[in-house]
Amino acid sequence: MRTAVISGGAGGLGRALAERLQARGYRTILLDLNVDGLDETACQLPIACDLTDPEQLAAAAGIILRDCPSIDLVIYNAGITQIGAFSDMQEATHRKVFEVNYFSATALASALLQPVRAAGGTHLAVSSVAGSAPLFHRTAYAASKHALEGFFKSLRSEEAPHGVRCQIAAPSFVATNVGNAQLRADGTSRPGAAPDGVDYMTAEQAADAILRGLDRGAPLIPVGRVALLAWWLNSLSPRLFQHLMERNIRDA
Repeated sequence: MRTAVISGGAGGLGRALAERLQARGYRTILLDLNVDGLDETACQLPIACDLTDPEQLAAAAGIILRDCPSIDLVIYNAGITQIGAFSDMQEATHRKVFEVNYFSATALASALLQPVRAAGGTHLAVSSVAGSAPLFHRTAYAASKHALEGFFKSLRSEEAPHGVRCQIAAPSFVATNVGNAQLRADGTSRPGAAPDGVDYMTAEQAADAILRGLDRGAPLIPVGRVALLAWWLNSLSPRLFQHLMERNIRDA
């Protein structure tokens, strides 16, 4: 049985990915702050873990490595968004976004580097349209996703000699928490709660698109038509992309 580790595994997209991978014969290990409601079964192991806490991460990695000397797939899906003007943002909030979106992913990658090499497996980072383009009122979020993409694109060259792939999925807006009033005072929230998104996808649609890209071995997987259009337009004309983004997001 192949093994997949999914951070942010209790969220809408994490669960949708886990269900589909289990249908393919994977055993999925789901990491999240709160795993209530996730059953432990022969093909699913939930582990409660704050990935920004080195001791909790080390303990979770120890549980994984005792059972799994090789890991076929790690999906770096844990993340938060942050909505608000940079002029109103505290430095602690900026650092918090990076701790969750970037440093928790690199720490997990380090902990699981050898078992992924043993399987000739795949690191799959869930980034965002904001990972390569600007997004209004998301300075910290966009910066963290740019950093995430830079890390895994660079790691790709290091791990290729070990038969390991590094892929990046870039969804646009995935509707996992829309209408769920959970925006904190500092503007942070779990992804999928943004009220100013456009052309939302369901978690199930996003998971299907991500796994199709995984199967193709695509280095970058734009998830959804908005993501694909945004990637092409920003590549061809960053100025035009910024103008259209501001018109559609800022004025939403």
